[in-house]
Amino acid sequence: MTTPTFSVSGLPVLVVGAARSGVAAAHLLARRGAMVTLTDQKATLPEASELQAAGVRLELGRHTMQSFETTRLVVMSPGVPLELPEVARARALGIPVIGELELASRWLRGPIVAITGTKGKSTTTTLVGRMLEAAGRRVMVGGNIGYPVSAQVEASTADTVHVIEASSFQLEATDTFRPWIAALLNFSPDHLDRHPGEAAYAAAKTRIFANQQADDWAVINADSPEAMRMSQQTRARVVRYGLDTDTAEVHAGRGFVWHRTSEGDVPLLPISAVHLSGRHMLSNVVAATAISHLAGATEASLAQALEGFTGLEHVMEPVGQRGGVRFVNDSKATNVDAAARSIESFDKVVAIVGGKFKGGDFADLAEPLRSHGRAVVAIGEARPMVRAALAEVVPVVEASTLADAVRQAWDLAVPDGVVLLAPACSSFDMFRDYADRGMRFKEEVQRLIAEP
Repeated sequence: MTTPTFSVSGLPVLVVGAARSGVAAAHLLARRGAMVTLTDQKATLPEASELQAAGVRLELGRHTMQSFETTRLVVMSPGVPLELPEVARARALGIPVIGELELASRWLRGPIVAITGTKGKSTTTTLVGRMLEAAGRRVMVGGNIGYPVSAQVEASTADTVHVIEASSFQLEATDTFRPWIAALLNFSPDHLDRHPGEAAYAAAKTRIFANQQADDWAVINADSPEAMRMSQQTRARVVRYGLDTDTAEVHAGRGFVWHRTSEGDVPLLPISAVHLSGRHMLSNVVAATAISHLAGATEASLAQALEGFTGLEHVMEPVGQRGGVRFVNDSKATNVDAAARSIESFDKVVAIVGGKFKGGDFADLAEPLRSHGRAVVAIGEARPMVRAALAEVVPVVEASTLADAVRQAWDLAVPDGVVLLAPACSSFDMFRDYADRGMRFKEEVQRLIAEP
């Protein structure tokens, strides 16, 4: 998977964006002999002294056009939009613009397993890592989850399997990125506050297949018509998985996850080994099983990887109970489709919905709420939109703080409901990120539980 001819030694390289991926890319480039400038609109940077000691020049508080015009390569952190005028100027001058994932992948020595989709990426990526480790493979998990891929390059070996969660922001800035196994879990409108439109978002996702060849694998969710359509042009060998069709090569039913072969179905994993709530979470397990089986995991290692795995923090996470009311943290349900799947996983749901709107249609929550919902508590900037879309379906109340939302939701859920944080929005109007929102939710729940 490595690109031996790619070298930055002695070249001026500009890294745009000083979040964790940008910082990791700057360190990697400096170690590879580049003359690195790291630019960010933030005026201060906690890692400043460490970066300067590594020989990285810092340009903070602004982006200067001169830096983009005089570099030989621009490397974009995934949090920075490609539509910046400075980026357009660099491209007009013929200067290559790539993302941090693209940069790092050129120096990886081992095979790449890349996983994308609108929802379920983190759970599936984590499970694939566990399954391959249980099978005795040397595994490094990273990308949009855990460590940036740039931070893994120096430890990469020919027998290291790199399991990468790949977001649309990372994939849109790739041009040679080639996974041995690429998986598309699903697709629904998301990140429309960042991408120019749904078509651009879809195009970014499908770049995961762009450089695959006939000896690679594409793993596709047969239950997602959008994913099936988006994968039609792949040159790789296709393996389909699903819950709703036994025509998929890997499917669930009759108590097992099965691999369909020319000689009949072979059981890969007992469904009793799965300790996760919701059909969408079972779909993630089936996806991880299909990917890991392709990569060499045995039936025993698949089951072993699920022992004690109850899910990721902030993903369908049970966080406590008061009386007969359960509290579930799904702060990572940052789009409408993910929130709908979450609501469908329970009954008598009081859903806390809202935040910074980033596209989609809250009306798509109406059907799940009719069948599974009791009420909605609306929070954040999107409160008026949530009320307008859902007030005729279930009672909708508004809360100005998360503490108020938790208490109102509990009142509405008594005596036997589920209070579910499923925001369907990003968190940036009230919190640092989805993890900060989830932690604050759990803190408020614990305060409520502790009250007399």
